[in-house]
Amino acid sequence: MVSKQIKAKEPKAKFNWKEFKRQKVLMFWAALFVIYGVIFCYAPLVGWLMAFQNYKPKDGILGSQFIGLEKFIRLFSDSTFLQVIRNTLAMGIINLVFTFVTAIAFAILLNEVRSKFGKKTVQTISYLPHFLSWIVVTGILHDVLSGTGIINELLINIGVLNQPLNFFAHPKFFWWIVGFANIWKETGWNAIIYLSAITAIDPSLYEAAAIDGAGRWAKIKHIILPGIKPTIMILLLMNVGNVLNAGFEVQYLLGNGLVQSVSQTIDIFVLKWGISQLDYSLGTAAGIFKSVVSIILIVVANQIAKRSGEERLF
Repeated sequence: MVSKQIKAKEPKAKFNWKEFKRQKVLMFWAALFVIYGVIFCYAPLVGWLMAFQNYKPKDGILGSQFIGLEKFIRLFSDSTFLQVIRNTLAMGIINLVFTFVTAIAFAILLNEVRSKFGKKTVQTISYLPHFLSWIVVTGILHDVLSGTGIINELLINIGVLNQPLNFFAHPKFFWWIVGFANIWKETGWNAIIYLSAITAIDPSLYEAAAIDGAGRWAKIKHIILPGIKPTIMILLLMNVGNVLNAGFEVQYLLGNGLVQSVSQTIDIFVLKWGISQLDYSLGTAAGIFKSVVSIILIVVANQIAKRSGEERLF
């Protein structure tokens, strides 16, 4: 007698109207965000067709001539665009490394402040620059780094310089000025999430470490850093995809003819050729290149994290 094994079928999930009605407010807001994403994030992707056309506004997307990869070939045969990629990557990497490290270091140092009033005061002051527009920030930079600014006066008084230096006339300074501007503007704001991760660490770990004779540095090394490591990895993976989003406003506002070779980014290139020169197809091709590279960077970084056993996005 052969026994037959009957596999139990898993019940299919049924749509529950009662649960839907109970969560109707949540569903309403979720629907609004979905509609927003479709209209403003996915529907505009139809415009990517312009990169493969000799787009003319009067003909529209459907009526313009299809030219294949001609615009992409033109992009990568242009030495100016290759220079723009170099500038974007350089400033993107500088922003990623320095803003990332300074935010973590600032959060850890702020966590060590014992005075609650002092801690809250410093934290509030530190993230206020985040709310300033780049117009204001670049204006402050121009004043600070001008010939009569505080930096030149300080360098002259301590004997480093004999006469004022025009920092915005030397290409070798431009990337670092942009990096400093991003650090000053965003460090306090970026540190908030690390402070939240630090406060989530079990206090008993600090007590146990204190009993074992651990000092502040030992607690930072063996408790705080391992405790916020998952947060660091997730944010690092997310920020890697923004390397080519090195910025537009600060480079556009601080740039001039003397530093043009190092100040132009992909976004400025798109503005110059895609809008000012009315070559929408070329500008769209440059934008597609930036998006594709960003996606590749995220996927590669995520796979590296996966193989290393670290936290990952997917």
